[in-house]
Amino acid sequence: MNKHLKQLIDLSEVDKEIDAFEPQIDEANYKYEATLATRDNLDGEISSIEDEIKNEELKKHKNELHLAELSAKLEDNKKKSSEIKTEREMKSLQLEEEIAKEQVTFANEEIARLDKLVSAKKVKLEEMSTKKAEIDTNLTTIKADVDVKLGSIEIARRDVFAKKEKLVGEMNQKGLAFYQKIRRWAKNTTAVELKDQACMGCFMHVNDKVFADVIKGEEIVTCPHCGRILYMAQGEEA
Repeated sequence: MNKHLKQLIDLSEVDKEIDAFEPQIDEANYKYEATLATRDNLDGEISSIEDEIKNEELKKHKNELHLAELSAKLEDNKKKSSEIKTEREMKSLQLEEEIAKEQVTFANEEIARLDKLVSAKKVKLEEMSTKKAEIDTNLTTIKADVDVKLGSIEIARRDVFAKKEKLVGEMNQKGLAFYQKIRRWAKNTTAVELKDQACMGCFMHVNDKVFADVIKGEEIVTCPHCGRILYMAQGEEA
């Protein structure tokens, strides 16, 4: 096989190895990032519930203040009743007292409802906080595992990049530029096998002359249909 063709094929394989690291890195990070996203969502829910509790407690406090005002008013009405001189004044005072008592009942019911609501939300908040603490613990373990995996991948990457650097340093720069031009659009199918007289990049059938030239392997041959570099796998030349 032509030396320059062999170098282009080898470079294509090395580039495939390099590109394969990205999904490995993504896979290594996925569990950690997914768990982190779950923790962040939980943080948002906890914050929302805390705000709801504050809001409900504020409503409860307002009702308690109103209840205190009503109690004071009822107490004041008791004092006024001894000073009433006419039936009209009596009826007016009784009406005020009835309205105040209704408001007292409503305020007490509202306070009880808000108490129940706050209690339920505090239980939920405690459950979520426990869950968050568990996630935080898991995150530490997951991060340690991810760091180990990424460390191994980085070592492998350095080895492959060193291999590529050595290979590129030995290549004819014109041939390298030719390869890079094709790779810009063909990516990891820059150099492809010819099988059953068809290009494995575009799967189009090539003519007998191209087929014969690829079998010889004496020069760099590109697919007449798509422009990818063609070669025969070892053991298939004959």
